[in-house]
Amino acid sequence: MTVFSVASPTVWAQSSHLAASGTDLPDEPLPADQDQQPSTPPPPAADQQKTDREQAAEDLKKEEKQRILGIVPNFTMMDNAKAPPLSPKQKFRLMLKSTTDPYAFFVAGFVAGIGQAKDSNPGYGQGAEGYFKRFGAAYADSFDGALWGNAILPTVLHEDPRYFRRGTGSAGSRILHAALSTVWCRRDNGTWGPNYSNVGGNIIGGAISNLYYPEADRGAGLVFSNALTVTAEGAIGAQLVEFWPDVVRHYRNKKLQKANAQSAPAGTTPQQ
Repeated sequence: MTVFSVASPTVWAQSSHLAASGTDLPDEPLPADQDQQPSTPPPPAADQQKTDREQAAEDLKKEEKQRILGIVPNFTMMDNAKAPPLSPKQKFRLMLKSTTDPYAFFVAGFVAGIGQAKDSNPGYGQGAEGYFKRFGAAYADSFDGALWGNAILPTVLHEDPRYFRRGTGSAGSRILHAALSTVWCRRDNGTWGPNYSNVGGNIIGGAISNLYYPEADRGAGLVFSNALTVTAEGAIGAQLVEFWPDVVRHYRNKKLQKANAQSAPAGTTPQQ
């Protein structure tokens, strides 16, 4: 129950005199439920880092489910250019997820089959033994390049091994963005610069291949030819990664329009 009181004339007169004389009156206290609360200070840097790590972990889980046509791994594609960076552990996890996926072994087998048919690296011979040597070499090339280019060097150089899709702009600018992704990348601090990890990883992978290729095929030529081949393949593959979501979206829109047209009553125009 609220109680109302009336100030006495004496109190009223005193209050008026103080106000007239310019003397500051004490502020009226706020009700208990309206007390001013101090502003909440920003979270400590450690808490912000923890939040970034959690967001990066969520992003990584989503990326590991991305595939093209439901088959081809698309684990390194990221739509958000401002996504928090991956930790060293997450970079290695993403590399292992990509290199141990069944599709990686399928590609190695396909490459080995082509090499067998062309009798490339004849030192491997023919027959089952020659095929499995070629298979091992093809898979090792892929694994070595990913290990150094997507895990070790990105950790040491603080570069992000993922492909950051542009998604907007003219087709020409997006094609150029995808092609340059093999030599230009985002860093862990959010800036962009030369992709030393990818280029260096390809060269190191080519150098390691001298350990298991036939002696007649070893040398500096093998190192740089393999490195250039992998770099070119990356530039081409990035085009598919950049534009594939647009293809999917176009197909879904066409399918939706067709469904609307079939379900619309006769004589009406379905909404687009």
